[in-house]
Amino acid sequence: MTEMVFDALVIGSGAAGSFAARELTAQGLRVVQLEAGPEIGPGHFDATKNPRQTEINLWQRAKATALGQAIQARAAFFDGRMRRLFVSDRQNPYSTPPDAPFLWIRGRQAGGRTHTFGRVLVRWTDDDFKMQSRTGKGVDWPIDYRELEPFYEEVERVLELYGQVEGAPTMPDSIYAHRSELTEAERLFKQAVETRWPERRVVTWRYLGPEPTRVLKPMRDALASGRLAIRYDTIASKVLTDDSGVRAVGAEVINARTGQVETLRARSVVVCASPIESVRLLLNSASPHHPTGLANSSGTLGRYFMDQIPVVAAGVFPATRGASTADTAPADPFYRPSGGIFLPRFIGPDGASGTGDFAFQGTVGRNQSPASRPSRFSFFGFSAMEPDADNRITLDPRRKDRWGIPIPHIRCKMGAMDAQTARQAMAALEETVEGAGCEVEFVGSPLGLNEKGRGAYPDADWFSRTAFRALFRRTIAMGAAIHETGGARMGSTRTNSVLDGLNRSWDVPNLLVTDASAFAGSGVAGTTLTIMAMTVRACRHLASQLKEGRL
Repeated sequence: MTEMVFDALVIGSGAAGSFAARELTAQGLRVVQLEAGPEIGPGHFDATKNPRQTEINLWQRAKATALGQAIQARAAFFDGRMRRLFVSDRQNPYSTPPDAPFLWIRGRQAGGRTHTFGRVLVRWTDDDFKMQSRTGKGVDWPIDYRELEPFYEEVERVLELYGQVEGAPTMPDSIYAHRSELTEAERLFKQAVETRWPERRVVTWRYLGPEPTRVLKPMRDALASGRLAIRYDTIASKVLTDDSGVRAVGAEVINARTGQVETLRARSVVVCASPIESVRLLLNSASPHHPTGLANSSGTLGRYFMDQIPVVAAGVFPATRGASTADTAPADPFYRPSGGIFLPRFIGPDGASGTGDFAFQGTVGRNQSPASRPSRFSFFGFSAMEPDADNRITLDPRRKDRWGIPIPHIRCKMGAMDAQTARQAMAALEETVEGAGCEVEFVGSPLGLNEKGRGAYPDADWFSRTAFRALFRRTIAMGAAIHETGGARMGSTRTNSVLDGLNRSWDVPNLLVTDASAFAGSGVAGTTLTIMAMTVRACRHLASQLKEGRL
């Protein structure tokens, strides 16, 4: 056991972990951060080794599958040039029920999935936080938009987002340091949609620009403080508590390269490992005081696990030809240009709240088609999933990973209400794009693929098109949205939740969980900005409690 006792131990270095480290060190605390994977930098993003990307990416996916990434290769936006930023599925297995496949897309390296997400950062609204109050479905969060708004603003100022003021009530504007733009095709599409349906807004992406150092600013700030120690290739296997079981005192960790086990000590523990890993860790931290898992007196740990229901569509927009990027961010040799459009929740009759538990993110005229051909469009939709106690993460009793830790068993199955929501989302997306003058080639969801007109990817070769059809339901399955939430949800009472409204464990108050496992609902937009804002809020309160001697 190391003699050093840190003020806080942060587990994970992605969206939540980076802001946890920044906030806690800014408050003067000594922090140790665990990252299960290696340190990486600019040398790991060699653009000269990038394979050329195609629409279907069949051969890149096949190569990754042969090399041990059969699950990761199914990610909807998988690109062979980023293969090393996804885990090996052979070394990091998990299990699912036969009738409920789930795609667990993840990365183990400094920064986690911040290297592979679309860099889109949008705020949620009370349509998400107050689902029960709004629709009578799901559950309400113990916090609302008003409480998170100042923390959204702080995070946006740190990250210096691209965007533009739109005034869409169902997707609040952020604070922008740079302006984003639409392509000509997107401007025409926006005009067509908003003219026909004023309640359906089309807005620009709000996104994070490329980072040449490959280290996000919150991590750079934390490192510059001199109060952060990072332990790479270090896996947290258990969170440890004192003899009373009511106070976290550190973690048992495993060196990913050597297998050596040691204990790190801290006055508080902040879990930021992403929902499945965080829940797995807490379940594996069972002890005589916590026999069913740490922080599980409610019996809800692992339960109410969700992802957003994916919906996809693609085709052509004959009103324009060719393509452009319209990306105002500096060019990045490794990543493709950013930018595009959102169709947030449709605006309700009151002009302030939304209708429809779905939203869409896409591009029009940002493809690589020849200038002589109509511009292409593609959309990826996100629909809300109903919280269900039977959708849960448990520990597989028979299998362990290469480090001897039980693997997670993931059940995330669509129910009847979820299927209805998916159908509504597909119908709304199809109606909107066709009403704007687009020609749909396919639309689909976990319920299946529906081809129209010339069919999916009409310009691709016969073999690739056949493979796309055959593999569609394995690729657009639950998990494909990569917006998983829940499993350690926050709530208003300790009887039906794992965390309180400040992300603290009801059972162990100096144990926090600030990644999306704390979410009480799935929402219909990207989770990353909300994770970051929630983490700043929770860690600021933790730091105050520690400095005042209340923990």
